[in-house]
Amino acid sequence: MSIPQLTCVTGLPRSGSTLLCQLLQHHPEVYCDGHSSPLLPTITALRQQVTESQFMMAQMDVNYELTYERIKNMYQGVIDGWFSHSESKCLVDKNRGWLNQYDFIQELKPNSKMLVCIRNPEQIYGSIESRHQKSILLDFPDKLAALSAYDRADKLFAPDGVVGAPLNAISALQDFHPDSQNNIYFVVFEELMSEPDRVMNNVFSWLGLNAFDIDYDRLVTHQHESDSYYKFKYLHKTHESIKPPKPHVIPTRIKQEIRNNCLWFYQNFYPGVLEA
Repeated sequence: MSIPQLTCVTGLPRSGSTLLCQLLQHHPEVYCDGHSSPLLPTITALRQQVTESQFMMAQMDVNYELTYERIKNMYQGVIDGWFSHSESKCLVDKNRGWLNQYDFIQELKPNSKMLVCIRNPEQIYGSIESRHQKSILLDFPDKLAALSAYDRADKLFAPDGVVGAPLNAISALQDFHPDSQNNIYFVVFEELMSEPDRVMNNVFSWLGLNAFDIDYDRLVTHQHESDSYYKFKYLHKTHESIKPPKPHVIPTRIKQEIRNNCLWFYQNFYPGVLEA
């Protein structure tokens, strides 16, 4: 049996996806593990295996339409099987990689939706740098510790960087047909931290769920991700209440470079920052 609505939680790093999932878990109509899921990498690995299989290609030579439909059914079966234990109305899968696979998941699950967590890019850098200073004896997964703060920012915001790659993926979302973009909802970190009740009510409504009141001073905490995978540079702890972080103060030169390189992002999501 095909699953009901699939909602992919994705977005920029250090932008509240862990908190968003923690809050989504409170809703009785939502199933959410709360941590990054292996579902997407499993499907994309399967796609690569299928594409490179000479036996599968030979099958497509014989009957392309039937074989292609079987491949699609196979992918859909993996998704349905992953959530077969749950009867919840809304099934949530968290993985930053969904940001690059919007057209792929829409082909498999046309009714799927995507919650994209975003944050002021300079504050993302500030959060990463602050965390680095608290764990300076450990290197990053991509060996950034020995770099200067400026060069570290340059690497983070590079097209294939931890921040730059998802920024480019967000930019690419605007190239999809307007009807498809109706399935994308941007959750602004600063608004989620300062006005969680309003933001979550809007999210629940957009997901087609009944209204639900959350006690934001008594949140249920859950086991977080295996942060050793990130060398403890990107923590994913949950807390019993929401406490907005203090703004990070970053060097003027780095801040200006980030604003210049992410001008389109600020113009779309944070125009007030540029005017300040």
